[in-house]
Amino acid sequence: MEHCFSLHKAPSLSSFLPSLVKIYQGPRVFTPSNSPSDFALSRRRSLRTGFTSTPFNGRKAPSVKASAGASHCDFSSLNAPLEPRSAPGKFLSGVLQNQRQFFHFAAADELKRLSDDRDAAVSRMFVSLDSDEACLHRRIAQLKEQECQAAVEDVMYMLIFYKFSDLRVPLVPKLSRCMYNCRLEIWPSKDWELESIHSIEVLEVVRDHISAVIGLRADSSVTDNWATTEIQQLHLGRLYAASILYGYFLKSASSRHQLERCLTLVHQKRLNHRNSLQFLDLLPCGIKSLVLGRFSDVQSVPLGQGPGRQEKDLEELRCYVMGFDPETLQRCAKPRSKEAAHLIERHSCALFGDEQTGIPETDEVIRTSFSSLKRLVLEAVAFGSFLWDIEEYVDTVYKLKDN
Repeated sequence: MEHCFSLHKAPSLSSFLPSLVKIYQGPRVFTPSNSPSDFALSRRRSLRTGFTSTPFNGRKAPSVKASAGASHCDFSSLNAPLEPRSAPGKFLSGVLQNQRQFFHFAAADELKRLSDDRDAAVSRMFVSLDSDEACLHRRIAQLKEQECQAAVEDVMYMLIFYKFSDLRVPLVPKLSRCMYNCRLEIWPSKDWELESIHSIEVLEVVRDHISAVIGLRADSSVTDNWATTEIQQLHLGRLYAASILYGYFLKSASSRHQLERCLTLVHQKRLNHRNSLQFLDLLPCGIKSLVLGRFSDVQSVPLGQGPGRQEKDLEELRCYVMGFDPETLQRCAKPRSKEAAHLIERHSCALFGDEQTGIPETDEVIRTSFSSLKRLVLEAVAFGSFLWDIEEYVDTVYKLKDN
């Protein structure tokens, strides 16, 4: 069963990379400032990180194998196509591998330090505006801004990688290392793990996306999944980047939908409560107690539980997304920060080609299975969803630049 994808025109994956000031101070070991007992207690609180930490306990780092014919590539280390370039990124990479239980505390400390360093450079620039050193401090602030942007992107990338490793799903490594005679197969597929991060209604929309972009239905047989197809590497890269943005959009839209639905329910509950109080004031005492008992029985039934509720949620989300006007659609689909937008470009380019130019090393036709294509699309959607969460968290510690 052979299929072939056509190539559609799309903009380049990358336009430019900001210059960066590299300051590498050598390997460091993260040491929590608290005592062991205090640190164990602080781990049980959410504190600044907003994440739950999973102890490493000697657990073997997950690996991914991409096989082609008789050859295969086995990747160790972090299995990430994008290598951290900044000192904080390299430091967190070491913490993740060697001191996993401290990772989120180390990431929070690095974000706080980057924020303080950038603010200090900007403060010195404003203080020296009327001095002979104004030009020097302005240039220092610009270089510090570029350095901190590159560093915070690496921190965001490591936070995303941590989320994948928590699922025991490794990121697919650089594809050029994995192909043999233009053949690519990625296994294990990890479909269940990658789908488990989504709610039921979001997962159905994700499956619709997979069906639309690669033509694989949700109820496809094993034979259909392992049927081979051909696709140009450039088109595959664009498909991957577009799926990241789609995952980002779905996370944004579903969060917005949940918020609006909760506000509507709260408003309705207040109206019902107000009307019931006005009604009860007109009743005799004995009947009032009887009615109050009946109301308490009704309110004890959890809201939203009943036959057909999941189907209703699914249709609500689909209709909600389809009802977006162009401005709202663009606002939900566009990364809120320049750091997030740049990180999407860097990761996609590192996976499929040259990170510096954004151009694939070759535009050859790749032969692969629908199962491997599905694995790439699911990973991209999950990457976009994780990026939305990480961007929101990082912005509370280190103010990101509006996109």
